[in-house]
Amino acid sequence: MLYAVSNVPVELDNTQEEIVARLAKLLDVNIHDILSCQCVRRALDARKKSHIHFVCTYEIELAQALAQLPKNTRLIDVSALTPRHPEALVGKAGADTHVIVIGAGPAGLFAALALAEAGVRVTLLERGKAVETRMRDIGRLRSRGELNPESNICFGEGGAGTYTDGKLYTRIKHPFLRHVLHTFVRFGARSDILIDAHPHLGTDKLVHIVRNMRHHLIDIGVDYRFEARVDDFLLHQASVAGVRLADGSEIRAGHVILATGHSARDTLERLHGLNIAIEAKDFAVGVRAEHPQQLINEAQFGNRAGHRALSAAEYALTHQVTDSHLGKRGIYSFCMCPGGLIVPSPTESGMMAVNGMSNARRRGQFANSGIVVQVTPDDIARHGIAASPLMGMAFQRQLEAATFAAAGASYQAPAMRLTDFISRHASGALAPSGFKPGLVAADLQALLPAWVAMPLTEGIQNFGRKLRGYVSDEANLLASETRTSSPVRILRDKNMQSISISGLYPVGEGAGYAGGIVSAAVDGLKAAEAIISQLDGLHGR
Repeated sequence: MLYAVSNVPVELDNTQEEIVARLAKLLDVNIHDILSCQCVRRALDARKKSHIHFVCTYEIELAQALAQLPKNTRLIDVSALTPRHPEALVGKAGADTHVIVIGAGPAGLFAALALAEAGVRVTLLERGKAVETRMRDIGRLRSRGELNPESNICFGEGGAGTYTDGKLYTRIKHPFLRHVLHTFVRFGARSDILIDAHPHLGTDKLVHIVRNMRHHLIDIGVDYRFEARVDDFLLHQASVAGVRLADGSEIRAGHVILATGHSARDTLERLHGLNIAIEAKDFAVGVRAEHPQQLINEAQFGNRAGHRALSAAEYALTHQVTDSHLGKRGIYSFCMCPGGLIVPSPTESGMMAVNGMSNARRRGQFANSGIVVQVTPDDIARHGIAASPLMGMAFQRQLEAATFAAAGASYQAPAMRLTDFISRHASGALAPSGFKPGLVAADLQALLPAWVAMPLTEGIQNFGRKLRGYVSDEANLLASETRTSSPVRILRDKNMQSISISGLYPVGEGAGYAGGIVSAAVDGLKAAEAIISQLDGLHGR
């Protein structure tokens, strides 16, 4: 018989034998009655530094059934253990249907995979380069300050999420969530992501996973194209009929999945020009904080910092300031990257932005995280930018242009020591940093709009009270973090299609419906599901 036992405390130094003995005691059985046990869920509890431990769920096979179920124990339906392809994604659509997928980020890749495996003919268009070549372009930006506007941190195979920490946890609830995680394992991810409460992949692992997905998609017939930027949409009456590429060629299809990510500003401008319904929405801007990783480890783990069972420590911090316009304005850490790097993430010449990434083992010298302030369309209007669906994009560009100028018209990052920022004193001194191509000392209080800088200052001071040592002269703040999420939402109906143009499916972060790798992948799958369901209905399934 198979049972699940939850809320099992596991010490950092516990051996497997000690864990089995504890489980036997919890179930009141002889240790020899346990035929097998496997951890299926694991979360770190570091609330008390004097007792840092894991809280786990185990699946346990017993030689005979329990007479009664102890607390936190349930009998498992064995048939439910086999991961199944979601029924909604299994179709008989046929290759006579053609779907264009724009963008090879998580939303586009998962949509293309589901459609192709259901028998649909798919063309996948990526404006950037293959992930291996893209790495070289990013390397030139970091080493020489040379930006390729079509191949960078945001554009290229795998999308912007490839060059992050690769976090896989999300607040959304959807039946496709487990399918997404199992798909990552299928293409090379560690099976630990099925267990950990806060799983992550890391850039180095994501590169291999994305490449494996590409090879599979090509093998099953997907027309997979790089350096294929979509410049226009072909329309017939109120329906999509295909796309026109930058080279002037046209591809015809009655279904187009738009999965361009949050930085395809030229695409958003073209959609707006076609009167496709878009609305401005809230997002966030700020800076990226860089601390020595050892400082964060000691702040979170105390004298247990460095224990072999513990990875690099991370943090998630939030604060609200009183605001005359919003009542309460949120300040929060974003995309925290333990043992990672801050990387330059502009996509347009003459503009500068930063983001963060980590490799799977998180062994870098520095920790970094976006520290950002909530921004609303009303804020931007008061800032002097005319009301428009693209007003948030205009504000991003304005801030990125000012950031570029503050760095001496270069792709270095304007930076300020964290303690100088909160004291509002630009000393010109900087702490050691891992950022390339380099830092330029600047007054970030003057660079950022006052209505962003003031709540940011209060938020960082509050973070210092919550996390001992956070306010440190060993930390720098780098400008500017502008690409937290899309500043727009492309309006769509219950069938995932644009309310303006039938057959156009706006999905993922760029469309304003996701906030990370997993939620974007789920959104892409939902569009594939909608197309498969529609085609199956037409074919009389």
